[in-house]
Amino acid sequence: MPFITEENRIIYQQDGQTLAEITFPAFEEGVVNIDHTFVDPVLRGQGVAGQLMQHTADALRATGRKAVATCSYAQKWFSQHPDQQDLLR
Repeated sequence: MPFITEENRIIYQQDGQTLAEITFPAFEEGVVNIDHTFVDPVLRGQGVAGQLMQHTADALRATGRKAVATCSYAQKWFSQHPDQQDLLR
């Protein structure tokens, strides 16, 4: 699945329509807030939200940033991936 990575957002689009998105705006210097995860119903149950989270974790590592997670899905994902919890502030 080809994701589009922007500075504070990762999306998946098909035919110009955003079908999946995760946003992580700046929270403070070097820290983002993972505040929103969306997956269109046509893609649910296919692991897309988890893929978005993994891409986000990879993007944070690549840029040396940390995160706070206010999105309930992000909180759950981090609790299920203890190897990624070093990314949390």
